[in-house]
Amino acid sequence: MAEHEHISCQEVVELVNDYLDKGLEPETASLFEQHVNFCDGCDWYLDQMRTTISTVGRVTEEEVPPEMRDKLMTAFREWKRS
Repeated sequence: MAEHEHISCQEVVELVNDYLDKGLEPETASLFEQHVNFCDGCDWYLDQMRTTISTVGRVTEEEVPPEMRDKLMTAFREWKRS
């Protein structure tokens, strides 16, 4: 990633989890933040990811109805196959 001085919107999507987990190298994190500061769509995406993590982080496994768990697992399996 250090080969160029910017990152694309696609790279933001690919790096967002590592960024939120503070798992990016400092130079890559800086490029990520620069992009988000100037790209309204990626700024919105980052905010949505933070909101989702904050909300889902409060849901316990016992609170998820079995039918919803099954739907989520099916969707995940289908996504992994594609």
